[in-house]
Amino acid sequence: MLTRDASQTLTEQLAERYAARIRERLLAPGARLPSVRDCAQRHGVSPHTVVAAYDQLLAQGLIEARRQRGFFVRSPASARPVAAKARAEAVAPSTPVDAPVDAAALIRSMFHGPGGKPAPGGGTLPADWLDLPLLNTALRRALRPEAAGGAAGALRYGDPAGDLRLREALALRLADLGIACGAEQIVTALGATQALDIVSRALLQPGDAVLVDEPGWAVEFARLPLLGMRVLPVPRGADGPDLAVLRRLVIEHKPRLYMTVSVLHNPTGSSLSLAQCHELLNLAHAHDFHIVEDDTYAWLAPPHAPRIAALDGLQRCLYISGFSKVLAPGWRVGYMAAPSALRARLVDVKLLTSLTTPALTEQAVAACLEQGALRRHAERVRLRLDAARARSVALALRHDCPPAAPAQGLFAWVHTGVDTDRLAQALLDDGWLIAPGSLFHATRRPSPLMRINVATSQDAAFWRALAERRAQLQRRGVKA
Repeated sequence: MLTRDASQTLTEQLAERYAARIRERLLAPGARLPSVRDCAQRHGVSPHTVVAAYDQLLAQGLIEARRQRGFFVRSPASARPVAAKARAEAVAPSTPVDAPVDAAALIRSMFHGPGGKPAPGGGTLPADWLDLPLLNTALRRALRPEAAGGAAGALRYGDPAGDLRLREALALRLADLGIACGAEQIVTALGATQALDIVSRALLQPGDAVLVDEPGWAVEFARLPLLGMRVLPVPRGADGPDLAVLRRLVIEHKPRLYMTVSVLHNPTGSSLSLAQCHELLNLAHAHDFHIVEDDTYAWLAPPHAPRIAALDGLQRCLYISGFSKVLAPGWRVGYMAAPSALRARLVDVKLLTSLTTPALTEQAVAACLEQGALRRHAERVRLRLDAARARSVALALRHDCPPAAPAQGLFAWVHTGVDTDRLAQALLDDGWLIAPGSLFHATRRPSPLMRINVATSQDAAFWRALAERRAQLQRRGVKA
């Protein structure tokens, strides 16, 4: 809150508030600041104070004024040529993607909560849901002298393909999911994010077309154009991908990959049916492209959920997963299971991008997998998540935010009735961080949808703040 008895003037306090949000990327390059009138009403100050604060931000080079449009966060000058080149060379003309620097700023904002409150827009489980004793025990076991590699192994480079003990444990894990795979077909990575990047670099060339889900993960919308790829968004809803659009894109653009989340899609929560998996594989075989199955949320899903890789037998499909959503986000242990013919290529790219991955954390994850400790932890998390989802969805419905798709897993995709970019800025004043719908689209545009993390959206105070801020926006004529 702005205070009149502080050592700084109201103008200085307001300018510093917005400057801090810009520096922390809570306001992304290109984001529009509130109008002078709206900002004055929101903070209880005069329009003159807002104009003076915006003048300070202009002088600092943090914002720019656009004639008859308002004030916008300034993009770094050095990023503009890169963004322009990405648009011109990397993206299909029919599906423009916003500048990667803008998407990176939006993604970065997800790591900076406004402080002190749960983040309804966050992408991970709350820290107190995770099993710290399990992690401590796993690390101690990995450091035992008799363990494979032992403490001395942590002082050397690991196996380029990844720790053998972990790969053997992962092969057993995949067998439980119906995916027949040997340890020699598995390559580890620094989280599922790096696994996706390794696959892209190994299988694609600049100019290649790549199918991606939309709404989908902002990292893919930003990362692929930076590699020189053409991004082809496939509409994704509660019933899965739009297969008619997908077929048309396949015929017109001859893509090399389709990157999709098969189970508990982010943000809609939907999962593919067996029939859809079968149809996707038929298309991949008929039109000579690979499917990259991102199963990041595997540990939060029912074990019986169908996987494309299980039907395919790792012929046209590469399977990717990790442990950040259930074990520890900071451990960054992920992996890919691939056709045997691609394994050497993937290891080579991994070597060129990161040399190896940390053997100590990989052996610790293997210890978590062994004897069922991680499985039991995941079962407890799923039960807790079921209860949290019921409470969060009930609160959302009570505050006129119905789910756009049946809520499943960690997320719910809800409709607010207003532009969630504007709503996100307003809620930051109350200390709440949300994930607006624009974050999940290849072309950034206003959206009434937002993704909530059901584990961190159980506070009724958040929903009251949302309802109040939404009503203020509606009175000012802000529409969905």
